[in-house]
Amino acid sequence: MNYISIFDIIGPNMIGPSSSHTAGAASMALLTRKLFKKEPIKVTFTLYGSFAKTYRGHGTDKALLGGILGFATDDIRIRDAFSIAKERGLEYSFIIDEETQVNHPNTADILLEAEDGTRFFVRGESVGGGKIKIVRINNIDVEFTGEYSTLIVRQTDKPGVVAHISKCLSDSNVNIAFMRLFREEKGQTAYTIIESDQPIPEIIEEQIMSHEFVHSTKVVQV
Repeated sequence: MNYISIFDIIGPNMIGPSSSHTAGAASMALLTRKLFKKEPIKVTFTLYGSFAKTYRGHGTDKALLGGILGFATDDIRIRDAFSIAKERGLEYSFIIDEETQVNHPNTADILLEAEDGTRFFVRGESVGGGKIKIVRINNIDVEFTGEYSTLIVRQTDKPGVVAHISKCLSDSNVNIAFMRLFREEKGQTAYTIIESDQPIPEIIEEQIMSHEFVHSTKVVQV
């Protein structure tokens, strides 16, 4: 039997009114901001499903922008996200898409751009009670929640890369809770995503990057 926690119903500490439409939106945007290792100068949000229909009334727009600004779900500055973004010189826009069919009604695409032209795309879902899933990075379908310390490795899909990543984690005594490989197609770009119930030492990034087929790493600590 699956039990539902009271926190799954009322959600986390948050600036309301909705755990799904506000807290979840802020969480997915904040996680996206952490994954982007540069300072964004522009962000474009595309909203689907119920997000597209109720984003103004439920404050989804402010929550998403607040997350990109680095605000947690209970940060009262979310209420002033529009004015703070303007003060910081962050350009933002919202695209409403009520035609495209998505897997979850509370879905948003987030496209970040840095001053040097670097672009980073994430699709997230707010699945209820303030919880989220990241389901796409750039053009590759993935799945992780951000509830654990997470290591994301972008690599070429070649033999030995995953073994190299695993050895680096083992050498640092990191206990793997979940480990998954996602790829475009055989031999092309892939992401290895590792979730751990302990902090992931930052030095692991440098060790993993020593492999010729590893292109980038990102660590997000909980």
